[in-house]
Amino acid sequence: MSETTRPPHSLDPILSPRTVAIVGASRRRDTLGWVLIHNLVRAGFEGTLYPVNPKASSIHSLRCYPSLAAIPEPIDLAVILVPRDAVAGVIDECIALGVRGIVVITAGFSETGAEGRALEEELSARVRAAGGRLVGPNCMGVFNTAADVRLDATFSPTPPLPGAIGFVSQSGALGVAVLNIAAGLGLGLSQFVSVGNTADVSANDLLEYWEDDPGTRVICMYLESFSDPKRFVEIARRVSRKKPIVLVKSGRTAAGARAASSHTGALASSDSTVSAFLDQCGVLRAETMDELFDIARAFERSRPPRGRRVGILTNAGGPGILATDACVQYGLEVPPLAAATREALGSFLPTVASIDNPVDMIASATAEQYALSLGALLADPALDAVLAINVNPPLGDPHEMLGRIAEVARTHEKPVFAVMMTRDEFHAEIRDRPGLPPVYAFPETAARALARLAAWGEWRARPADAPAPDLALDDAAIAAELAGAEADGYLPPERAFRVLELAGIPVARYRRVEPAADAAAAAGAAAAELGFPVVLKAVAAGLVHKSELGAVALDLRSAADVEAAARGMEGRLRAAGLTPGGFFLQEMVRGGQEVIFGLSTDPKLGPLLMFGLGGKYVEVFRDVRFGVTPLTPAEARAMVLGIRGRPLLEGVRGEAPADLDQLVDVLLRLQRLALAHPRLHELDINPFLAGGGGRACALDARLRVAPPAGG
Repeated sequence: MSETTRPPHSLDPILSPRTVAIVGASRRRDTLGWVLIHNLVRAGFEGTLYPVNPKASSIHSLRCYPSLAAIPEPIDLAVILVPRDAVAGVIDECIALGVRGIVVITAGFSETGAEGRALEEELSARVRAAGGRLVGPNCMGVFNTAADVRLDATFSPTPPLPGAIGFVSQSGALGVAVLNIAAGLGLGLSQFVSVGNTADVSANDLLEYWEDDPGTRVICMYLESFSDPKRFVEIARRVSRKKPIVLVKSGRTAAGARAASSHTGALASSDSTVSAFLDQCGVLRAETMDELFDIARAFERSRPPRGRRVGILTNAGGPGILATDACVQYGLEVPPLAAATREALGSFLPTVASIDNPVDMIASATAEQYALSLGALLADPALDAVLAINVNPPLGDPHEMLGRIAEVARTHEKPVFAVMMTRDEFHAEIRDRPGLPPVYAFPETAARALARLAAWGEWRARPADAPAPDLALDDAAIAAELAGAEADGYLPPERAFRVLELAGIPVARYRRVEPAADAAAAAGAAAAELGFPVVLKAVAAGLVHKSELGAVALDLRSAADVEAAARGMEGRLRAAGLTPGGFFLQEMVRGGQEVIFGLSTDPKLGPLLMFGLGGKYVEVFRDVRFGVTPLTPAEARAMVLGIRGRPLLEGVRGEAPADLDQLVDVLLRLQRLALAHPRLHELDINPFLAGGGGRACALDARLRVAPPAGG
């Protein structure tokens, strides 16, 4: 949008300039310097263009200037395409002349190594110190399709269509493809920024810029990394309550995962971390660019449904079944229709039609029957949205069918998604047709997009949650326990349990038996002091999975049993090449569901919490949820309630339910622990016995701290 319709912003000189200088403009058609001038002229830029090239008098019928200083009026935006070694001089000239907006197309900076990175940081610092902003370097430019701006300062061969989607891309080459695909789908963009190396202007800046821009209704992003994750959380949580944010994040594979010995570290790939991070911000993550555009089309042409109940209207049974399966797969519901709706449908559809949900009008359905049936479904109080599917029969006209669907959809608040299963040319023909609902070629893509629309509606309707309570803990005592880590960074079991106790997390009563000449006999005596029955665990440096080495014995009921089990464990440890380090005894606690709590540290995003079903099956079923700090109480509860095994926590077949409030409290206490003690690098509480008729407490814990800074 133009700067006359919004408060002044530091990005206005870049996205709403009145004067643009192209430094490195060229008369050769095979250069970016010519293409960029051509695109600016083709777009009909509403301001004044100034090509800068000391070797040309005019370019593209525009007078050319030898330098920025020779231009007769102040410049808002300078687009720089000169060789890398000349960029610094041009930026110095921009600063001297008071140019506030700079876009550096030129590559060869941080993407090339340390030397380029140092130069990039130096140039961006100089621009910011002078009160300017810089996009790039190593980018494809920016555009703004607003009628009073018409800026296309990119080298894209495809002119952008005006629309309501703001798009930021961290990849210039992908940005070109994005514009091609969007134009092919008939999707219009309000503004586009290729941020390149993000030396200054980042995705965070653009989120803030588009937050109150009435010309931008949907924000789409392609990112390879988060330059400032904590700021992204703060901004995205706020913006996503106003406008949908749809993001494709590359780097999904396990190649980026960290090696870790804890369950949490092993299960938490970089991709799962990012997904949890985005979920907490209300950002919709698309798996592919195709999905991103499917979702963007939904938001551009529709509104979120009030719920997840979907009516399906079709003229062929197969697509109706596919749509039903897809709706269920993506978390939507396909409920029975109200009796009044079935009666209405039966009054005008053939007797062989199916008037259940999905409604199959059969292949002979007319455009009028589509309109009447769609109206009946939209009037059904049991439905929140409708998928209207048309498989084009030999004698039907898909244009007429879609026209009647669109006509009815415009008269109702409930969203309607059209699925036109016909020739590819049809979708190209309707690309620029106004007044249409979201149109898709297949039921699955429509159902997926509708599900994302519903998810964002639920996020936006969710009340803003208060931050987590500031739990008062004895941080000095906790730090003292963490300082007692062994050489490998792990805390001895008694210190690990003591940290949990100091954090207010319940643990099973325990005793530690230090290594001694006859540690087995000492274990028997300690067990008698603790009270039978007990659990015996061997302690040894390098011992990770105790059950695999027979280093755990349950339900021991006498000192003799404990001593015998201890001697057997010592023998097995020595046979495995491990040195026995004493024993750890605990009371035997029964009942309840085993769950796992975890903590690991992401190098970019910081502490990552995990919750799920625990015990020995955690890595088999992988029924866990992740959350990136800081978590609100509602987000912690969503983690607990979000696992597939939730019914087990709520009680099945007469079992008592777990205390869900306590599980949420443990997550918040772990968060408090992690944020106050950044050396706490990795933690597993597995299993934690989640009540359900027994006492809720931690049965095993494994904590690892990072070495001191400089250590």
